[in-house]
Amino acid sequence: MRTIAYEPFNIPSESMVPTLLVGDYLFVSKFSYGYSRYSLPFGLPLIPGRIFFTEPKRGDVVVFKLPHDTEVDYIKRIIGLPGDKIQMRAGRLYINDQMVERERIEDYLVRGDRAGQLARAARYVETLPGGKKHEIIELMGDNGPLDNTEVYTVPQGSYFAMGDNRDNSLDSRVPPDAPQPGVGYIPKANLVGRAEFLFFSTDGSAAIWEFWKWPGALRIQRFFSGIH
Repeated sequence: MRTIAYEPFNIPSESMVPTLLVGDYLFVSKFSYGYSRYSLPFGLPLIPGRIFFTEPKRGDVVVFKLPHDTEVDYIKRIIGLPGDKIQMRAGRLYINDQMVERERIEDYLVRGDRAGQLARAARYVETLPGGKKHEIIELMGDNGPLDNTEVYTVPQGSYFAMGDNRDNSLDSRVPPDAPQPGVGYIPKANLVGRAEFLFFSTDGSAAIWEFWKWPGALRIQRFFSGIH
């Protein structure tokens, strides 16, 4: 089942907030994009390239093997397809020189620098070419370190992915040879699968043995919810 159908993953970082939260557990469909060596346990090199391949769609949330360290799984949103030109200008996403539409909605509350402190982040609904809508947050407004970039031309056979937490995501905007290595372009062989739905979620406030705290720690409203 884990090889050919669905594999469970959990979210350890905040790079996909507000779509995915730390402590979310999700299922990834392994068959969505066909199979490569990374579909197999331990990445056994038994599949050349990729078989039964289906192209990811712009806006898909995908799990992939980090190109410069294939022992590590990452999860991001596909923004750029092969041949696309991607750029950030003053916090706005441009795809093939067209600014992507976004709509401001209510602020999102995030953890502050001090324990128990909450901070507000600007939240938007972004609409990608083709009509896919998803939420993003901007912790630093439109002047963060990754809010103005060069033009990235996505190579054939590769993809460009970004986190929904735009100011807190080491993604394809950051090359793998940077001082703090990012993702760079993602070869199609590195795709593991598409994130489909959550099956469990906890805010981390209860240890596994603190069963009396479980009711307050579980995010029951997130159980069995789809990922968009």
